[in-house]
Amino acid sequence: MRTAEDWKDYELIDTSSGNRLERWGRYILVRPDPQVIWKTEKTDSLWSSADAVYHRSSAGGGSWEYIRRLPEEWTIEWNGLRMYVTPTNFKHTGVFPEQAANWSIYEELIRNSGRPITVLNLFGYTGIASLACLRAGASVCHVDASKGMVSQAKRNAQLNGLEDRPCRWIVDDCMKFVLREKRRGRTYDAIIMDPPSYGRGPSGEVWRFEEDIYDLVKACAELLSDDPLFFTVNCYTTGVSQSSVGYLLSEILKSYNGNVYSDEIGIPVTDSGLILPCGNTSIFMKRV
Repeated sequence: MRTAEDWKDYELIDTSSGNRLERWGRYILVRPDPQVIWKTEKTDSLWSSADAVYHRSSAGGGSWEYIRRLPEEWTIEWNGLRMYVTPTNFKHTGVFPEQAANWSIYEELIRNSGRPITVLNLFGYTGIASLACLRAGASVCHVDASKGMVSQAKRNAQLNGLEDRPCRWIVDDCMKFVLREKRRGRTYDAIIMDPPSYGRGPSGEVWRFEEDIYDLVKACAELLSDDPLFFTVNCYTTGVSQSSVGYLLSEILKSYNGNVYSDEIGIPVTDSGLILPCGNTSIFMKRV
């Protein structure tokens, strides 16, 4: 399992009984996580330090219980990249810290490529992967179905002084956008795909990972340049293994000169020394 490294402003302090105890900069949050199926003896001094606790609702969604007053948003930093943390009513904060395991790979591959690189980032969320690629010197097309997420991604770019780097910020359904790019004849040297298990596009389009991932990867493969650098698919869907996604990538990209690597990604837990699994990543990389 690959772990997210280089974090100083984020820490997974403890895990137990379906919850994470996390430090986001100065603030401590408790959030639910279905991967935490174990129950450990909680250290009261740790868990009682939480500033806010997210409670799931039996009707779906949930809400925050604020034990101490928190700002609406604040900033944290990873490896020199700054980003806004904004707790939402869907438990998310605007950052998936486990993805740091991949951000560093994208930067290294782009910097070592020795040529201009164009990146398509689908389901781009608040844009930290896009920022890592921009910082490494790539030009990026960032796509997400949520106008609010794309706005947040732009704000993160401004926070890092990257707003003038070559990036297209697109609000659209990912499949519709990819098909339009194909008709336009655009190509990309790298593709990043971070799809949810289930989602909706801006016009009500329905996305289901198991049903739609093959067609989307197949369509994206037709946007690749003649010499692609990498192609990443992240998966958070329960029951879909890294091997399954790796086989899919290997089959669709078999005509290209590269290898596919698949593994779990996770976050180290300070108190127990465990590593919390946080999904899996399959990445095609150019063979050198």
